[in-house]
Amino acid sequence: MSLVSQIIVNADNELRYPSIGELQSIQNYLNTGEQRIIISCILRDKEKEIIQQASKTIFQLHPEYIAPGGNAEGARKRSLCLRDYGWYLRLITYGILAGDKESIEKIGVIGVREMYNSLGVPILGMIDAIECLKKETLIFLKEEEKVIVSPYFDFIIQGMS
Repeated sequence: MSLVSQIIVNADNELRYPSIGELQSIQNYLNTGEQRIIISCILRDKEKEIIQQASKTIFQLHPEYIAPGGNAEGARKRSLCLRDYGWYLRLITYGILAGDKESIEKIGVIGVREMYNSLGVPILGMIDAIECLKKETLIFLKEEEKVIVSPYFDFIIQGMS
């Protein structure tokens, strides 16, 4: 749900008009709308580069993942990891466009620990992978864009911790 929708739903549930603070949040969101679209386009266009570089970094940090018996051993398992990295990058884009972390929480954080634990994927490694994705993403962004993007990565990292 977008920031605007969430504010309206909350106000309606409480049978009130949006507060001054909520209206200011909407105004701030609308003022950054063009930036959010630009950021989303950058993430989309640079996805392969971001994922490629982030995966290089994560496998340097954790070479045991690609070693025999590791979670990313072989081309098939490694491609599954990269698929997840792309999925998280898209999820962050959805949150940026919506101006809200709820979509990330609903789609990507709730139950993620249990899922990765059941698959035998080290949570610490996924946290490191998201941090690598963040680092590589920020390379392509201007300072004011980094301020918009960083909290979405941090939200996923905190949700996994």
